[in-house]
Amino acid sequence: MTTDPPVTSESDWLRPDWRLEGVQALMTTRRGGVSVGAFESMNLRDGLGDDASAVARNLALLASAVGASPVRLNQVHGTRVVRLTTADAAPGAPQHDADACLTTEPGIVCSIQVADCLPVLFAAPGVVAAAHAGWRGLADGVLEATLAALCEAGSCKPDQVAVWLGPCIGPRRFEVGADVLEAFGVSPAATLASDTTPGPARFAPFKAGKWLADLPGLARDRLSACGVKALSGGTWCTVDDVSRFFSFRRDGVTGRMVAAVWLVG
Repeated sequence: MTTDPPVTSESDWLRPDWRLEGVQALMTTRRGGVSVGAFESMNLRDGLGDDASAVARNLALLASAVGASPVRLNQVHGTRVVRLTTADAAPGAPQHDADACLTTEPGIVCSIQVADCLPVLFAAPGVVAAAHAGWRGLADGVLEATLAALCEAGSCKPDQVAVWLGPCIGPRRFEVGADVLEAFGVSPAATLASDTTPGPARFAPFKAGKWLADLPGLARDRLSACGVKALSGGTWCTVDDVSRFFSFRRDGVTGRMVAAVWLVG
């Protein structure tokens, strides 16, 4: 069962305020599509239990807004970055097992899907990239790998790159165990002391054996350490805003949003 899309459609979607010539980007919310129930309304991933025809209509709505069908990745919480060409954008092209992609070719839409993990979009003159950063990929260096690949492809330096952090699970909601702290090289004991270094400061003691992690803050620390100056976004919590964002941590059965970036002209 499907319904007609609401009037608001694209008006609720997010867009980086980059002002970069030849670059377009957006992030969908859960609003503007035709899915119903747990997937209401702009679910952009099939195979989750949503009506397949509704997902297809949602994908068509997104392609119409962008001007092309976004290239999708089979995200595996890793650090692999793939460079997309026209072959990857062809109908029926196989999906790459990767968590980041970049392109230097206009009209090819780099995209990632999320429902609590952090979507990160990158742009510099003549090159764009998108990365999926859950805590595993972030700790393993997916953002550093994406930045390095983008700078190599675009012959630019990190301080010439604009980076936008999209909605993800926020620092008041992301409950983690000691294993996550250790993955980031942080001693659990350090968070209990008056330690203001970036690592421990991103993990707030919550209850016995649990901490609240600041995922966008961790991403900012890593990107800043690489030399990125133009950092924006990262202020939305997918868990808190039920009406606007899908959240796997909150709902279990839910849809997926898409962050996309592409070159024009």
